[in-house]
Amino acid sequence: MGFYRMLVQVTWVGVILSVVMAAAATEYQVALPDCPKKCGNVTIPYPFGMTEDCHLNDTARNFLVKCNLSDPTAQPKIGVLKVTNISIEGEINILKPRNLDSSQNVTDGNCFGIGCCQMKIPEGLKHVSFKAYSFNQYKNVFDFSPCSYAFIIQEDKFKFSKGKLTSLRKTKRLPMVLDWAVGDERCEAAQKKENYLCGANSKCVDLNFTSGPGYRCDCEDGYEGNPYLKDGCQDINECEVEKNNTCKSKEKCVNVPGSYHCECIEGYHLDMEACVADQPARKSSLAINLSVGVGIGLIVMLICSSSLYFIVKQRNLINLREKFFKQNGGLILQQLLSGQENLTETAKIFTTEELKKATNNYDETLIIGRGGFGTVYKGFLPDNRIVAIKKSKMVDENQIEQFINEIVVLSQINHRNVVKLLGCCLENPVPLLVYEFVPNGTLFEYIHNENKISWETRLRIAIESAEALSYLHSAASTPIIHRDVKPSNILLDSSYTAKVSDFGASRLIPLDQTELATMVQGTIGYLDPEYLQTSQLTDKSDVYSFGVILVELLTGRKALSFDKPEVERSLVTYFLLSLKENRLFEVLEKHITNEGNAKQLKEVANIAKKCLKLKGEDRPTMKEVATELEGLRRMEKHSWVNADFNSEETEHLLARTSNSSKYDVRNNSADIYDSVNTM
Repeated sequence: MGFYRMLVQVTWVGVILSVVMAAAATEYQVALPDCPKKCGNVTIPYPFGMTEDCHLNDTARNFLVKCNLSDPTAQPKIGVLKVTNISIEGEINILKPRNLDSSQNVTDGNCFGIGCCQMKIPEGLKHVSFKAYSFNQYKNVFDFSPCSYAFIIQEDKFKFSKGKLTSLRKTKRLPMVLDWAVGDERCEAAQKKENYLCGANSKCVDLNFTSGPGYRCDCEDGYEGNPYLKDGCQDINECEVEKNNTCKSKEKCVNVPGSYHCECIEGYHLDMEACVADQPARKSSLAINLSVGVGIGLIVMLICSSSLYFIVKQRNLINLREKFFKQNGGLILQQLLSGQENLTETAKIFTTEELKKATNNYDETLIIGRGGFGTVYKGFLPDNRIVAIKKSKMVDENQIEQFINEIVVLSQINHRNVVKLLGCCLENPVPLLVYEFVPNGTLFEYIHNENKISWETRLRIAIESAEALSYLHSAASTPIIHRDVKPSNILLDSSYTAKVSDFGASRLIPLDQTELATMVQGTIGYLDPEYLQTSQLTDKSDVYSFGVILVELLTGRKALSFDKPEVERSLVTYFLLSLKENRLFEVLEKHITNEGNAKQLKEVANIAKKCLKLKGEDRPTMKEVATELEGLRRMEKHSWVNADFNSEETEHLLARTSNSSKYDVRNNSADIYDSVNTM
C-alpha cells in the first residue's frame, strides 16, 4: 500500500527547442531609431517593438510587446505570455501559465514512467493538447491531494525531484521556448515584395517545411547585428581580436567588408604561400629617400583627408535627406502605399537625385511658371515622359499627415480634364509634387492675351472644366472642393483640351458632410461672397468661381480691372447690371457676337447668372451646369430637336434642378483638413 501512497502521477511534456543566446554586441542597433529597446532587463529587438511605430505591422503574426516603460522592473508580455528573452535568431523564452493540476513524483531525476513521465514535442506542430488522469480515480492515494500536474516546459529548465511534489502547486508560470518568424510566405515570394524585411548585408532563410510558412533574416558571414533593420548588419572587424583571424607571425591582418585577408609585414614578401624576408636593397641617398617619403606622405594625407571630407559630407547629406523624408511624412506615405497595392502604379515617391536629373539641376531655362508659393519646372524622366515639377517655398509642418493623405487621394483621380498627380519627392525641406505636363499654357493667357478663341472652342473648354469640377464634387472617392477655380488654374493641352490644375488650396470633404468651416482662401474676384462672409465652404463656392470664368469667356474681360471706370472694375457686378438693364451684347466680346450665336450666348449668360447667385443654395450644382452647357452645344448642332428652346425654359430648369438638389444636412464631426499650400 506504501507504493500507492507514493504513486502520484506527474506528466512532463518537454519542449525540445535549442536556446541560442543573441550574439549581437551592444554597439549594434537592435531597435528602430528613437524606439525603446529594453523592457526591464529584457532586450526587445526589431521586428518586435513596444509602441505602434516601433514594431513590424504583420497581419500574419503579432510583434507588439506590452511593457510599462515607466517601470524599470517591468516584465514584457506578448498577449498574456510573460517574456524572459527574445533571440534575433528566431526564438522567444516565455513563462507559460501552468495548465492542469496534479501532485508529485517518486524518484529524484527519474521521469520515465513511475510517478513522472515525459515526451518531446516534434518540430512543426501548431497545436498540442494533453491531459493527466488516474485509472483508479486516485482511490489508492491516501496521504496526498488526489491531483496530477501536466505542463510544457523548456527541457533544460526542469529536473524532477521529490521537492516538486509541493513546489509545483505554488508555481504559476513555467519557462518555455517558442519559434518566431516573419510573414506568411517563403523567401522566393517575399523577396519580390516591397515589404520584404531583410536589411543590408543579410540573407533570407526559409523555415523548415515542417515549421510552416514565414521566413527569417540572418546576417551574412562576416557581419553581425539585427538583420531586420535597414542597416542592422555591421561588418565584424576580425583583425581586432587575434582568435577571429588566421594570420600568422610576419603577417598582418587587413579587414575588408564581410571578411579579412593576411598580408606580409614590411620587410617580407610572399613566396610559396609563406612570408620571407626581402633581400637587402641598395643604399640610396638619405636625403632623396627622405624627400620621396615626405612627398608621398603628404600626397597620401591629402588624398585621405579629401576622401574623408567627401565621405562625411555625403553621409551627412544622406542623413539630412532621411530626416526630411520622415519629417515630410514619408513613412506614413509608404505605409499607405504598401497597404493598397493598386496605388503603387499611380503615386510614385521620387528621390531628390531623380528630380535634379529631370530638371538639369533646376535649370532656370526650364521654369514654366512662378507663383506666390513656389516655382514650376519642366522635367524629363528616364522613360521619356515630360512632367511638371512644382518646387514649393513653404509647408505647414502641422498638416504633414493631411498633406500625405491628400497626395494619395489626388493620385487616384483619373479624369481626362484633371491634371494627373504622378507622385512626390519628400527628401527636401519642402515636398516637391510631380504632375503630368500640359504644354499649351493657361486659359487666362488665351482669353486675355489677344488670342481670339472662337466661341465654339470657348464653350467646349467651359464644358470640359465643368465636367472636371463635377467629377471632383461627386464622383471622386473622396469629394474635393477645389477652392481656387480661375482661368490661370485651367491648363490647355496640345489639342486645347481643358485640364483643371493646382490643388494647393483644395479641401477633401468626408462623405458624411456637405459644408465645413475653414479659413477663407482663394483669389479675389473669384471668391464666393457667401463663403467670404460666413467662412462656410461648400461645393457651391466652386460653382460661383466657375460662374466668373463663364463671364470671362463671354466678355474677354478680367475679373478685376482697376484701370477701368469704377462701375466696370468688378466684372461680376458690371455683368449682372448689364443683364438687368438688358445690355448684354454691349459687354460681350465683339468677335464672338459676330459668329451668329446670339441665342446660345444668351443661354450661357443666363447659366452664369445662376452660378453667381449670392446664396449658395440658389446656385445649381456643377453637374447640372455641365449638363446644361453640353445640352446647349448639342442643341446648336441639332437645332431641329427643339426649335422653341429659350432662355426662360433654361432658367426655369436650372432653378428647379438647383432647388431639388439642396444638400442633406449631415452633422458627423469627421476630421476635415486643409491641404498644404504649394503654389
